[in-house]
Amino acid sequence: MSVVADDPTVTGRSHPGSDLLINWVIVTIEYAIVVSLLMLAGVVLVRTIIDFLDQWSAFPGTVVGAIDGILVVIILLDIVHTVFRHLRSSVFPVRPFLVIGILAGVRDILSASAHLTLSSHLTTSDFTDTLISLGVGVGVVVFLLLGLLILRFSGHSDEIG
Repeated sequence: MSVVADDPTVTGRSHPGSDLLINWVIVTIEYAIVVSLLMLAGVVLVRTIIDFLDQWSAFPGTVVGAIDGILVVIILLDIVHTVFRHLRSSVFPVRPFLVIGILAGVRDILSASAHLTLSSHLTTSDFTDTLISLGVGVGVVVFLLLGLLILRFSGHSDEIG
């Protein structure tokens, strides 16, 4: 047998050992991402609780900050759950990412609403920027909800794989 016939780059065949190594590296990186996101969610949650309890005198503002922090933790946990599901089933679920996007949009809406409500001295520019942020957040949520509805009623699986 010639050297050319045994070369996987020429024949299009790869060596099982190299495929296994590449797969192992990818899975290791994915698990590292999951662990990193879990650690980040834990840090954000602890920091949110500490900030909330530490700044008790500024109660309305700390409630908004606490809600914002908790929503970030929920978004991170949803991402972890989706990535972990992908690792276990080797498919890429679309629906969870639509839900994560909706949560992120709701978080932006709440943040902009709180900024409008709690800020006593808003310049015209700040007011306009906050209204634009609020409108974009609402648009994102409506668009993603529409995508979620289309996915639900289309009869197709929400997984790519």
